[in-house]
Amino acid sequence: MDLRDRLRRAALSRPGVMLVALPGATRVRLELEAELRRRGWPRSGSPAAADLLVVAGERDPLGEDSWLDGIWEGVPKPAVRLAVRHPGDAAAALDTGHRLLREDAGTRHDLAPAVPPPGGEPTARRDGRPGGGPGERADDGAGGHHDDGGHHDDGGDRDDRGGHSDHGGHGDPGGQGDPASQGGEQESGHGDSSGRHGDGHGGHSSHETHEMSEPAGLPMAERAEDRDGLTLDRLRLPLGPALPDWPAGLILRLVLQGDVVQRAGTETLPVRRRKDPFWDEPWLRAARGETVPRSEAARRRCAAHLDSLGRFLAVAGWDDPAARARRLRDAALSAEPGDRLREDVVSLARRVARSRALRLLTAGLGPLPAAEARAAGVSGPAHTADGDAYDRLLVWLDELGRAAGEFGDERPLARDDRTGPRGTLDGAAPPSQGLLDVLPGLLSGAEFAGARIVVASLDPDIDELTAASRREAAGV
Repeated sequence: MDLRDRLRRAALSRPGVMLVALPGATRVRLELEAELRRRGWPRSGSPAAADLLVVAGERDPLGEDSWLDGIWEGVPKPAVRLAVRHPGDAAAALDTGHRLLREDAGTRHDLAPAVPPPGGEPTARRDGRPGGGPGERADDGAGGHHDDGGHHDDGGDRDDRGGHSDHGGHGDPGGQGDPASQGGEQESGHGDSSGRHGDGHGGHSSHETHEMSEPAGLPMAERAEDRDGLTLDRLRLPLGPALPDWPAGLILRLVLQGDVVQRAGTETLPVRRRKDPFWDEPWLRAARGETVPRSEAARRRCAAHLDSLGRFLAVAGWDDPAARARRLRDAALSAEPGDRLREDVVSLARRVARSRALRLLTAGLGPLPAAEARAAGVSGPAHTADGDAYDRLLVWLDELGRAAGEFGDERPLARDDRTGPRGTLDGAAPPSQGLLDVLPGLLSGAEFAGARIVVASLDPDIDELTAASRREAAGV
């Protein structure tokens, strides 16, 4: 074995992993994140830094997953692509991917299943394609649907900064950095960002609407007056759905002039698994007449807010408490005794609330008065906060303390208690629909540097956007 092989094997002992979660795969995503942290494998926020591309969730049955293929094309080879569809498969799938990567990552051929799911379909290949035998194409479960065909975010920072999974960090947030480095496909041309499917197919303007010259075949940004009357370039920039610390399945389309968001629109990937949204599950089960202990609902609410808190702090650049929030999230979802966990949750909430730097960084971003929130169908923390991103954070911290205080309450959850982590579950629309509806207005006129913090402060759950969950929440 020559020196180059030794170095390669040493580098692959802790492979960089890019985790892409699809809507409906929250449980699988949480399991993968916990397993990666136990192994100490670094998380990468861009394909260029990844050795393993791991997709959590079910693919689109129509096979419209070109945006995932685009991400895979950006991963330097040798590399392995995994699809993890079911809870309980994370450890075995990562073991198989690691073995394939170390055996002969430069060889491209069909492989045996990483984890035999129902039907015996393989879930891993070195070349990223589903392997159903030589010359055969099978479902790799790594799909997603996007009518624009190919918008994805393939650049960016690394989860927990510096590529280390839930380790280290800063003593206090120092800022989120330039969100432009988070990736996204930059596009130019006319049109709006209303979120309509088919606008700017594939991220390029049509010849009918784009009359500017294209030197060297590269489209130029159009020019228009900004809010100060200056003529500036106008750039169309989609974010998502594969950004780190980003709501799974959300695509945000921005129109920028300078560093100011002129317009914003949202799109979502469809939820393929028609089950209870993971974070709302205890309340939906109780609404159907099942006996659910209040302690279970309290742990789920606590874990949901810790998941949102970890995302918020990571985007703000405060890595150490973000990693701690994720560890406590996993503990809340496990059988860890409640007394010690309660102390740790309260301690983390106090530390975050005392941070003056975090307040200065996030205060004033995305103000949402309670009256406007109520009119848009927003309930839960975003409505209670009656304020900006920092106010929404404080509501999460307050609810964390209350939820931790109910870890030992074994009384049954009331059937009419239908207030999940993001709001009321028996309304005309799921809570996250209201959050998505207000998001474009909160971003319009805001500075680009704060856009991701505003998104993280709302943290919509795309899993909630199913008609089935609304009917079940209403007890129909």
